[in-house]
Amino acid sequence: MAKRSKSGLKHKRHAEKRRQQNQAVASRLKTLAKQATTPEALKEAIAALDKAAGSGIVHKNTAARRKSRLVARLRRTPGAA
Repeated sequence: MAKRSKSGLKHKRHAEKRRQQNQAVASRLKTLAKQATTPEALKEAIAALDKAAGSGIVHKNTAARRKSRLVARLRRTPGAA
């Protein structure tokens, strides 16, 4: 078995912590997207996507595409907007 340095083990712990935090944000984005059926909920979902894109959790183009699809879906919904 290979030797493990203290810094390598710390890096592994840190990476796992970051992965879990990013996973939680990604899960919240999915939930907000499903709930974005009103203009107020859409605004919240867009804000969360922008924040996630700014921190690098999702790519900026991915966030833009998702926002575009959410707005289009809301506009197709009769009586929503």
